[in-house]
Amino acid sequence: MERIILNKEVFTFLSDLEKNNNRDWFTEQKPRFKNIESQVKEFYHGLMEQMKVHDELDKLKVFRIYRDVRFSKDKTPYKSHFAGSFSRAGARLRGGYYLRLKPGETFIAAGFWEPNKDDLFRIRKELETDATAFRKVINSAVFKKTWGALVGEELKTAPKGFDKEDPNIDLIRKKQFIFVRNFTDKEVLSPNFMDEVNDSFKRIRPYFDLMSEILTTNLNGESLLN
Repeated sequence: MERIILNKEVFTFLSDLEKNNNRDWFTEQKPRFKNIESQVKEFYHGLMEQMKVHDELDKLKVFRIYRDVRFSKDKTPYKSHFAGSFSRAGARLRGGYYLRLKPGETFIAAGFWEPNKDDLFRIRKELETDATAFRKVINSAVFKKTWGALVGEELKTAPKGFDKEDPNIDLIRKKQFIFVRNFTDKEVLSPNFMDEVNDSFKRIRPYFDLMSEILTTNLNGESLLN
């Protein structure tokens, strides 16, 4: 399987764009942008092919560089980064992957960004009942070495219907269940960056397996899938 290496020109372009975030400059640089965008998309597609070896993926979405400024105080027309997400296939496979490329701020993320109301309640009820398996997965040495600690938005107190004194309230009050890993520019531009990202995503699998089991069963362990 071909290993694709990102050219440093990707970061040079993004740095230039951040300093010149206006339509006149971008229009003039459009041919350069299209070349860079093509390289970046090739990288995302190459990464997806590697990931398919160890997971079932449904689709890749590489986000457009154009910003929606309608409801934003920041009226700069372009993003100064590239980003893409990878969706897992089927109702039984839960969780998603994300990669953002930006000079000095590149990171990958995996997990559950915006669980719907029913999924969030199901996760919280599982953690209220018994969080042993959850903690065992996220606290394993191999997992923590790659992904660190669980992050994401959380409530300041207990959700409605849950006890604020619950021993697992640190997990129950979370609204997102995400893991993030940051990369330096040197790491991003190195020959083994794609392999490192792929290996990191592969190591999130025990977490995805557990969460998929939780979200496709009821509290009695009975399948919710037809």
